[in-house]
Amino acid sequence: MTSKAARVHAEPAVYVYEAPVRLWHWVNALAITGYFIGSPLPSMPGEAIDNFLMGYIRFAHFAAGYVVAIGFLFRIYWAFMGNEHARQIILPPLFSAEWWKGVIHEVRWYLFLTKEPKKYIGHNPLAQLVMYVVFVWGIVFMIVTGFALYGEGTGMGSWQYELFSAWVIPLFGQSQDVHTWHHLIMWYIIVFVIIHVYVAVREDIMSRQSIISSMISGWRTFKDTRRTEGDEF
Repeated sequence: MTSKAARVHAEPAVYVYEAPVRLWHWVNALAITGYFIGSPLPSMPGEAIDNFLMGYIRFAHFAAGYVVAIGFLFRIYWAFMGNEHARQIILPPLFSAEWWKGVIHEVRWYLFLTKEPKKYIGHNPLAQLVMYVVFVWGIVFMIVTGFALYGEGTGMGSWQYELFSAWVIPLFGQSQDVHTWHHLIMWYIIVFVIIHVYVAVREDIMSRQSIISSMISGWRTFKDTRRTEGDEF
């Protein structure tokens, strides 16, 4: 007789997200620190020399920026060195008609216009598209504009100034415009994170595969063994 524990672990499972991909995901989640720079805390009481709170926050933001930039370079490297799922949000198949058909199906699923989602081993096509357009290019924008602003402090002759500030600031017109757009895209990414969390929780409840636990363990489990048209698994 099959035990209850054996039945619980009988669902098909596939190892999808390798450790570097999962680490990159959670490091990025912890690296959103810019809100306090754009919306500083009220003045602290006492002499300025006794209070360095915003200085610490500024340092944390700069450190987080370096972490995000280095992590992104490693993530691009891993897109080519990791498994096929590691490149899905970096190099989505934008010229595949079948892939776009999957995007449309997922849009209909999220709008409650279709009864059942398809099963995907990695990211579904809509998730790939949104992660690529919103998150990947959003990070690129934040890295470029962030280092352009940082280069103003390090000054002419520094690599930050020469590689970023020298052309980014003139491109936008002036430093304050770069600040404004950097702050605006921060909110763009924050809104994305809110929607991302909602969709992940919804899919964990309503879809035919695990979502949240997959980004913790790396394993994607499936809640049924049925195959329908378009399923990857």
